Amino acid sequence: MPYLDMRAITKRFLGVVANSNVDLTVEVGEIHALVGENGAGKTTLMKILYGMEKPDSGEIFLDDRLVNIVNPFTAIRMGIGMVHQHFQLVPSLTVAENVALGYEPKKGLFVERNELVKRVQALSEKFGLKVDPHAQVSNLSVGIQQRVEILKLLYRDSKLLILDEPTAVLTPQEIHELFDVVRALVREGRTAILITHKLDEVMSICGRATILRSGVVVDQVKIKETTVAEIARLMVGSSVEVVQRTSTPGGSQPILTLNQISSRDERGLSVLKDISFTVNAGEIVGLAGVEGNGQNELIDVLIGNTKPDQGSVELGTHNLTMAKARTRREIGMSFIPEDRNAQGVSSELTIWENSIANNYYRSPISKWGWLRINSARGQAKKAIRDFDIRARDETATVAELSGGNTQKVIIARELSAQPLALVAAQPTRGLDIGAARFVHERLLALRLSGVSILLISADLDEIMALSDRIAVIFEGSVQKVLESKEASREELGLLMTGKRTPLTANE
Repeated sequence: MPYLDMRAITKRFLGVVANSNVDLTVEVGEIHALVGENGAGKTTLMKILYGMEKPDSGEIFLDDRLVNIVNPFTAIRMGIGMVHQHFQLVPSLTVAENVALGYEPKKGLFVERNELVKRVQALSEKFGLKVDPHAQVSNLSVGIQQRVEILKLLYRDSKLLILDEPTAVLTPQEIHELFDVVRALVREGRTAILITHKLDEVMSICGRATILRSGVVVDQVKIKETTVAEIARLMVGSSVEVVQRTSTPGGSQPILTLNQISSRDERGLSVLKDISFTVNAGEIVGLAGVEGNGQNELIDVLIGNTKPDQGSVELGTHNLTMAKARTRREIGMSFIPEDRNAQGVSSELTIWENSIANNYYRSPISKWGWLRINSARGQAKKAIRDFDIRARDETATVAELSGGNTQKVIIARELSAQPLALVAAQPTRGLDIGAARFVHERLLALRLSGVSILLISADLDEIMALSDRIAVIFEGSVQKVLESKEASREELGLLMTGKRTPLTANE
């Protein structure tokens, strides 16, 4: 008898079916993968299991008992815990305070702090999590914060752990350590559900996988009896080939040049330290690093949001260090932002309105100060055709689009400017395998056309597949720039945590 048995779960939102008669069974002591494209219904199904959404129909059995999970508090009491993709931690509190928040041991009206620390310390040691209960969360690395989230589940004695994209911002070493912890938990009799887009992780740690497509379960497979290619095919409904650069870089002419860029934040702390490298014509340079090590600050300098305290940014023969964002675009710099909804589009506006956000004042979109709406809509129609944007027409609002189609709107707009250089920040974050492949194909096509591309990504697989050279950033400094063909995941992972590798020890 399965530990978890979700039967015929159906959920609709405003007439749109998110889950249709979904069955999910998970055995005790199993690590079970839940995979599918964006919009396939994975998150909705797990929100139902965690009490964040109520199904329209269907039943949930937990340990052979019919249960009614009305909210997350009910789920927690039933032994269900969830580690969200975006951590649910309070930065100003300590590890122990975060772990026990809402469930503190008390004596009368007062929290027994010594007992609290003792419990957290014991759990940390038992499962090899190596977390200091007294440390303030704001001072912890992303990998350690991930461990704090797991400690929260253990403190609440969760028997069923839902892990939503748990490795999205971790280094290879941190991923290895996380999986060791998950395996240890399962050996103790706990059960885990892993939601991930990284199919190699599914193959390495999971026993079975349930594949969703368009809200329907298309198959449940045993990992030992399948392949990455087969799971990908089930997810998208057709074969999916891995995109990989095949040709040599287009040339050695420097296009985007950073010279000794240094910068401080509003507190006077150094966030960028003497960053220097070039991106040549027809080349992709990947910037690899754990998030929070200066990537966002460097992006702000590159696109003109902030001015560096020292150093220069050059595009071809132009010094852009003090130039405004519009000037940079006019000279030839395009930008795909990390947060597409906050920085890339206005969700309330239509596709055609978003598609002209950067050139509405220029010909042929504007003439004599007047906006030529037919030209703007024509440009958007062409983008919908060329980039396979799934929308009813150019008058659809971006809010109606999936994440992948929203990203296509941004890419179409940025590439329509025919840039000299493109800064692409986390261009496939949150995208499913099909949408990510589309983005990768467009980046490689742009590279072949002679554009220089700076690819900023926390996904090492993406960095290694697309980049000609890889620069590793740690605490605001470039540790090393490597030829991609000479770089290994292990060396990159060590550099991303600030450790000198054997290849760099004598430099």
